[in-house]
Amino acid sequence: MSVTPQTNTTLPGLAVEPALGERDDFVICGHVSPDGDCIGSQLALMHALRSLGKRAVCLLAKDEPIDARLAFLPGADGLVPAALYDGPAATFVAVDVPMRDRMNSAAAHLLDACAFSATIDHHAYDERMTDLAYVDPASASTTMLVWELAGLMGAERGAELAACCYTGLVTDTGRFQYQNTDAAALAAASAMVAAGADAAGVAREIFQSRSLPSVELEALAVERMRFGADGGWALSWVMRDDFEATGAVKADAEPLIDALRSLRGVRVACMLRDQGDSVRGSFRAKDGTDVAALARTLGGGGHRAAAGFTVSGPMEAAVERISALLDEALAGTPDDAEGERGA
Repeated sequence: MSVTPQTNTTLPGLAVEPALGERDDFVICGHVSPDGDCIGSQLALMHALRSLGKRAVCLLAKDEPIDARLAFLPGADGLVPAALYDGPAATFVAVDVPMRDRMNSAAAHLLDACAFSATIDHHAYDERMTDLAYVDPASASTTMLVWELAGLMGAERGAELAACCYTGLVTDTGRFQYQNTDAAALAAASAMVAAGADAAGVAREIFQSRSLPSVELEALAVERMRFGADGGWALSWVMRDDFEATGAVKADAEPLIDALRSLRGVRVACMLRDQGDSVRGSFRAKDGTDVAALARTLGGGGHRAAAGFTVSGPMEAAVERISALLDEALAGTPDDAEGERGA
């Protein structure tokens, strides 16, 4: 366990009265563009609270469709955009989101309107936005924390809750390939499968159900690949016109960075997506490079091995700026990924 300074409670503390234990009406929200860990955490906590006889609704920070690959999760069809929610809002629980800016204004307004609020997350951040916060960056996924919390609350950890938690864990560890795959993550995965999570079924839905437009986007990204630092970094990008030409949606671009990261010798991968007047970028590292530190220099953040950022301006300028940043970051640093490069 490696909780952050803004953490002011424990998971057992969250589980009991007067934190969550005695409360009845909950809204649960994550970040914009929710990934598997975000949606999985929300839905898992919802199932846990409902099993205890409480009312709980999961909100979407932004009114946009979720990644179609996550639609199979139990309860996903009941997600409500925060801007459209008009039900009870007594207790607000933020999961997998460290700051208000990542929730959007409608969700932040609901947070302010609630009498009590709590955060459960594994993204380090230097401010606390809720009454209680438990943030453990050492946890491989937020769903691992929700899984533990559900047990502490005495909730039923059945197949539905387990499927949601396992999905968050398997996606945030990159199919148990990333550096955050430790003994605790594997033990939690085992417990979730024992509770009814269908590991093969989740793999089919998440990793074997890509759309044709997503693959067509990847072909374009592969054509544009740029390398530096003697092959230590790889970068590519997709444009708004690419989405129109292929019929792709934003979620179809999520797997693209894995193609860059999978290349032998690449230590840091970067994927850029055109947003018109800005560029959204993602970093992934497979050595000791701290890409969260790189992202912070661009106004972003994240984990040591996975981070994101947004920069203003056109794609051409972003490509040059990020290329220079990666050259500087990897220049003269030792390669800790020899095991992945091969003999």
